[in-house]
Amino acid sequence: MSQAKSQTSFPLNAWYAVAYDVEVRRELMARTICNTKVVIYRRADNTPVVLEDACWHRLLPLSKGRLDGDNLVCGYHGLVFNSGGRCIQMPSQDTLNPSACVRAFPAVERHRFIWVWMGDPVLAEPERIPDMHWNDDPAWAGDGKVIHVKCDYRLVVDNLMDLTHEAFVHGSSIGNRAVAEAPFEVTHTDRTATVTRWMLDIDPPPFWAFQLRKKTGSVVRCDRWQIIRFEAPCTVTIDVGVAPAGTGAPQGDRAQGVNGYVLNTITPETGTTCHYFWAFCRNYNVHEQGLTQTLREGVTRVFGEDEGILEAQQQAILDHPDKVFYNLNIDAGAMWARRIIDRMVAAEQGGAPSAEPAVPLRAAGR
Repeated sequence: MSQAKSQTSFPLNAWYAVAYDVEVRRELMARTICNTKVVIYRRADNTPVVLEDACWHRLLPLSKGRLDGDNLVCGYHGLVFNSGGRCIQMPSQDTLNPSACVRAFPAVERHRFIWVWMGDPVLAEPERIPDMHWNDDPAWAGDGKVIHVKCDYRLVVDNLMDLTHEAFVHGSSIGNRAVAEAPFEVTHTDRTATVTRWMLDIDPPPFWAFQLRKKTGSVVRCDRWQIIRFEAPCTVTIDVGVAPAGTGAPQGDRAQGVNGYVLNTITPETGTTCHYFWAFCRNYNVHEQGLTQTLREGVTRVFGEDEGILEAQQQAILDHPDKVFYNLNIDAGAMWARRIIDRMVAAEQGGAPSAEPAVPLRAAGR
């Protein structure tokens, strides 16, 4: 059965981050994306290349081979493939079998990530790459990492769409009771879901108190915001920050506060594992590299806490295959994200999407 027709939880006609830009060099790198093993490298002109990681001849992973200029030489019998996946040299024969090729996947470098399209290449329009421009915008500074998480990628999306858990999982850093108690609004389109939450006149949690002191020299009661935007199938950008209470942040004036963006894109590896790419960016003290490193390590600890929760949750799902999720009001954003993903998968696989979410939600613009 072909992969496109197998029952998966992820669409193939989408751009997925396959690596950070700095991970991909003039050497062979192996990774699994959407149940497919790929080999990644850069050509001499720095263009990224993503090929299926299995030689046409005897299926040895091509990542076990070597580069010869821009060509890839199989490490078993020396077949040579160009960057488009076509075999251009075979041992001991002059005539090349025209079927001797491996699949080459469309790849684009943008926003410090290498993006790959695993589906129909005709549909691979670079304009559909998610907007994560904060990651390479000179007006912002930040850094991030990639985490290999042993869970369904949708569990990470669920986690990011409901930040109520900050009060309970991240109480020593970014969370406090105000997050769990504040009202929120959910809107959606056919490809996005947005959760907006404001917490007014609160004590900032430690992560934000540190940043406010760094910028302003003092810590006061604050207005805090979280605007979480999901873009199908797996990208979540979160507009976050704090400003001194009553200085106009809810009305759009954030100048006296600190503003950040948490950038997340989660790439399925298999049905129960994923590559979680993230970055935290800020728009103040942008030339202070030490602050960038401090914030990156702070967020690393936060996401390490999430990793433990998500992997335990995935194991519990595997241990209880007959159990179903129950939904609360706080799950509204995650439910819309899943509904949108379900529709994308169903459109590719020719099936019907699951039933509408049980919690009534307000559509965007209503």
